[in-house]
Amino acid sequence: MPSRVYLDWNATTPLRPEARAAMVAAYELIGNPSSVHAEGREARRRVEEARATLATAVGALPRNVVFTSSGTEANALALSPGMRGRSGGPVQRLLGSAIEHASVLAGGRFPAKSTGQIRVTRAGVIDLDHLRELLAGGPPALVSIMAANNETGALQPVADAARIVHEAGGLLHVDSIQALGKIAFNINEVGADLASFSAHKIGGPKGVGALVVSEGLAGLEPILRGGGQELNRRAGTENVAGIAAFGAAVKAALQALPEDAKRMATLRDRLENGLRAIAGARIFSEDTERLPNTVLFTAPGLKAETAVIAFDLEGIAVSSGSACSSGKVQPSHVLSAMGFDPAVAQGAVRLSLGWSTEAGDINRALEAWRKLGNSLLKP
Repeated sequence: MPSRVYLDWNATTPLRPEARAAMVAAYELIGNPSSVHAEGREARRRVEEARATLATAVGALPRNVVFTSSGTEANALALSPGMRGRSGGPVQRLLGSAIEHASVLAGGRFPAKSTGQIRVTRAGVIDLDHLRELLAGGPPALVSIMAANNETGALQPVADAARIVHEAGGLLHVDSIQALGKIAFNINEVGADLASFSAHKIGGPKGVGALVVSEGLAGLEPILRGGGQELNRRAGTENVAGIAAFGAAVKAALQALPEDAKRMATLRDRLENGLRAIAGARIFSEDTERLPNTVLFTAPGLKAETAVIAFDLEGIAVSSGSACSSGKVQPSHVLSAMGFDPAVAQGAVRLSLGWSTEAGDINRALEAWRKLGNSLLKP
């Protein structure tokens, strides 16, 4: 029986060998990283090594990396009213694009009346003119824009948005969770004031994330209070093993990035060409710059739930979009925001590649699509 093919890397990734080794080694430690004895100092060393690794990878200072339990918690921590904006006054409202992750669309600690949504284009890219309109004449805002969309893979004009936001006296939070390890990302180059990351998207374990803040950022209020961990930004004993594995995954991912990105882009293009040739598949956001590993497609009459199950029965793991909906297959809010009819949104299937994806995996996926096409697309 042939082995299964995993093409759902945007949902989560396998644990990298380097991360597994770091995690196992850290589990052998018995010290609390806040303790001053030798055991505690060794645990602290593992945490600080990972902190420095992530900081270097994204252009930050280690003291500005805050470890969390997930990317969702990192986003929630970032969405804090009262931080001091570029104008000197506190941010009083939140603006997020309509294609953001659910943890950003939830609004963090901003009251609902103080939030607004930025439109996106048909290609799934933020409408910068609408951003300017929303910022004009209002109080300082925290703007949250993802670096790359988790469903379409579309890259967002983060640097351009940062200039607009800063000119209006606000702050920019970038959900960078899908970008790290797939494209080059530096908080200084894009102008991010805050940036969120997640370990399990780059080969680290689930249950670890990080928020990186810019130097001198003032007014960030912790969600969890108690101990003084993470420079009083996030209380609770650090997940030493998970954090150590996160650091190892970041290091491995960044070392392999140039080669992996080129190889995945080649495989992605081959996959898309094959999908188009079979049953008239349509690729979303194909005319804009995207992640090298992501394909979101549909075809006339396609139902996502049926397609996901059918691929699964053929031994191939794919998804209908975001995995953060309690396992439910439902219409994509991303495609709805892009202006697509609900019937189209209900037929979107996502295939996402990773560092171990091979040409044979693409062949298997196309063979399955060819086999399933006629039966899936019947009225």
